[in-house]
Amino acid sequence: MSLLDSVVPSALAFVGGEFRPARSGAVLDSINPADGTVLSTVPRMDAADIDDAVAAARAAFPAWARLEPLERAGYLYRLADAIEAHGDELAHIDALDNGSPLREMRFDVVVTAASIRYFAGLVLQLQGETVPSASGRLIYSIRQPYGVVARIGAFNHPLLFTFGKLAPALAAGNTVVCKPSEFTSLSSLAAGALVRDIFPPGVVNIVTGLGSEAGDALVAHPDVRRLAFIGSADTGRAIQRRAAEVAVKTVTLELGGKNPIVVFPDADLDLAIEGAVTGMNFTWQGQSCGSTSRLLVHESVHEEFIERLAARIGSIEPGLPTDPAAGTGAIVTRQQLEKVLRYVEIGKAEGAELVVGGDRVTDGELAAGNFVRPALFDRVNPRGRLAQEEIFGPVLAAMPFRDYDEALAISNGVRFGLTASVFTRDLATAHAFARDVEAGYVWVNESSRHFLGAGFGGYKDSGVGREEHLGELDSWAQSKNVAVRFE
Repeated sequence: MSLLDSVVPSALAFVGGEFRPARSGAVLDSINPADGTVLSTVPRMDAADIDDAVAAARAAFPAWARLEPLERAGYLYRLADAIEAHGDELAHIDALDNGSPLREMRFDVVVTAASIRYFAGLVLQLQGETVPSASGRLIYSIRQPYGVVARIGAFNHPLLFTFGKLAPALAAGNTVVCKPSEFTSLSSLAAGALVRDIFPPGVVNIVTGLGSEAGDALVAHPDVRRLAFIGSADTGRAIQRRAAEVAVKTVTLELGGKNPIVVFPDADLDLAIEGAVTGMNFTWQGQSCGSTSRLLVHESVHEEFIERLAARIGSIEPGLPTDPAAGTGAIVTRQQLEKVLRYVEIGKAEGAELVVGGDRVTDGELAAGNFVRPALFDRVNPRGRLAQEEIFGPVLAAMPFRDYDEALAISNGVRFGLTASVFTRDLATAHAFARDVEAGYVWVNESSRHFLGAGFGGYKDSGVGREEHLGELDSWAQSKNVAVRFE
């Protein structure tokens, strides 16, 4: 049976090396956002199920932590190979479950495998240090895993946010309980079959359910002392509060953004237009925390830029996720679609000019799905809701600026600080903006790309911690100091 067949008509959670339903028998429907049909069901787990998963991870921890680091790396390399071997099936599951074009989900498979291999290759870099001391005494530090740790993912990159992100926790010697989004759990559960054939039981556990039930129980579990979350800033703050009610826990958060892309008058406009389109991640419906959703263009080139950009955005046609010609796919849920359309109306009410797009597709084969044409607003009020609040959809808010100081003030004038992008030929302007902008990840003359080895994370309400580099591996271990007097 293929992985695709294994999650239809119903999927099971993966706990302690076995597939199982929720103790209560309750399920959640997994809806295909492209046509509104039920793809499958997933277990609606609660605190009792989370207790089981944590217990399984706790039982597996001592043996996993005692393995030689290179042995743990070997398991991770096998996982990366298995994900690649079944990559097309996993990408199809994500395209059906998530609504993003199949080509993008195939790329997620590539990134997932690369991330696993990257952290497998770093296992020997989790090192302590020696501290100078008097003769007759040795002082050194060691790095040790936390034990049972948790990862809670978002709906926009289902496979990547489960399996690409568990790699550093496993490499550091922890056992893991993962909870994918309740909206897009199927690829994580399907890949559980690969985990079952590779890892000892309990090392990796995949639980499903509502964030307010399974997610809350995982955050509040006393045996989970380290957890990471990808999602909205509001949920991230709720997780911090909930975790602190139980214990002093280590929590890292990769949260939302309202990210600026700034085009100075000397920029290569062709390059900047492509950067604005690429940075908005229209190919997965703008559903990305790193999307550069605020476009600031110098007033001297603003009109030309917006006219050309509107033509480029207007050419992006929604399509079924499995259609190779699809320029953008379906919004993940009906609720999220309604949010996007609501913000289109907010933009109009605030006096912004809707230049192109922003309408739901209501005819043809896409009418039953959550399809909306990418939207470009111009003359947006920098202090209005359209410019201040994360939409997590294909809505780009453009506004002119007069000079560097105004561009910087607008860029920094939001509560978020995840990414920023700047287009200019002037080296001094580029470096000054990179220094001055309040963002954790800055692109110069490009946008959206991630690079393994370069830490990704945000300032302000966009998160705590950095991922995708050696520091992420280090964050999944605790430091212990040892002082030995031998004379």
